[in-house]
Amino acid sequence: MMQIFIITPFPAIPEAVIGESILRRAGEKEIVDYHMIDLREFTEGKHRQIDDYPFGGGTGMVMLAEPILKAMDRVRELYNGDKGLRVVFPSPQAKILSQETSRDLSEADGIAFICGHYKGIDERVRETVVTDEISIGDYVVTGGELPAMVILDSVVRLIPGVLGDEESANTDSFTHDLLDHPHYTRPEEVKGLKVPEVLMSGHHANVDAWRQEQRELRTKKNRPDLWEHYQEELLK
Repeated sequence: MMQIFIITPFPAIPEAVIGESILRRAGEKEIVDYHMIDLREFTEGKHRQIDDYPFGGGTGMVMLAEPILKAMDRVRELYNGDKGLRVVFPSPQAKILSQETSRDLSEADGIAFICGHYKGIDERVRETVVTDEISIGDYVVTGGELPAMVILDSVVRLIPGVLGDEESANTDSFTHDLLDHPHYTRPEEVKGLKVPEVLMSGHHANVDAWRQEQRELRTKKNRPDLWEHYQEELLK
């Protein structure tokens, strides 16, 4: 069973996400065990302060190192996996999340997410406990909870037994070099819009050829960077 630890000053945000859909079912199946670590439990003083002004001046606030490091001590007390714990810090300064990264993390025994806020976390946390920094894109959001949930969802769905149809994950976009093809379901016609005839033909070879063509067209149009890489791989 994979152990998931989420260190956050706002536990209600990840709790809401984990309580629904695939993430909830993964917990119910006892494939994943979630631990919510409230960062404010590791603070001192009546204000339960988790941030302070940056040394050297400048705008914004920085999350204190000590509460996070104490929270990580709690995580280590709870963790009982055989493999080393992966500690993920969602950050816009990091390498962008990929399917390859998610698949790598899905093989871990345990993952701890540190959810940052404000201008970020004290650099000493990154230097001493963080094993993986991951960005979900070239933009900034208010806190690390939502990025952590994006990463978590992309990881958990790849763990064997989580999805009802594991082969479905193997045909997603980014699993291979091309984006996914269009999908249709019943009814055959909606407001005059019909399902492509080839999908109704029962001719599997033609269906496969159509889907491959659509993957290529969609990738070429929407992700020219992936299309260029795909073309390069074909020439090898």
